[in-house]
Amino acid sequence: MPTVTIYTDGSSLGNPGKGGYGVVLLSPPYRKELSAGFRLTTNNRMELMAVCVALEALKFEGTDVTLYSDSKYVVDSVEKGWVFGWEKKGFAKAKNPDLWQRFLRIYRRHRVKFVWVKGHASTVENNRCDELAVAAAGGASLAEDVGYCPE
Repeated sequence: MPTVTIYTDGSSLGNPGKGGYGVVLLSPPYRKELSAGFRLTTNNRMELMAVCVALEALKFEGTDVTLYSDSKYVVDSVEKGWVFGWEKKGFAKAKNPDLWQRFLRIYRRHRVKFVWVKGHASTVENNRCDELAVAAAGGASLAEDVGYCPE
């Protein structure tokens, strides 16, 4: 079974504001970069969307994944089990329920280990994801984040 290393990052220019995500998938000798920008979103949505898009890009079910993220929101929500509690309560008071539901659908198809990394530090691939996210957020053709709901 393949093993994949994934780096993800999300960024918003204002919170809420324009935003984007960046992803680097590594399964030597292969490397794939993904990114997209949105007109109105939040940083946390972009962090979580990056993870969703990255896991959805995997070709084989049951892939062993090590996923690096600088988002405590995402890493802690999974590693500390918060998202599973939100799910049991129907995501009643959870933020970004659309993305968490999307995440859980794809997360359960793989074996994913989350690793938190410090943002804007010396992690080369995390910095690359940040570059991709910022560039996507500043792009001319931005999509609508259809799940974003202002509070």
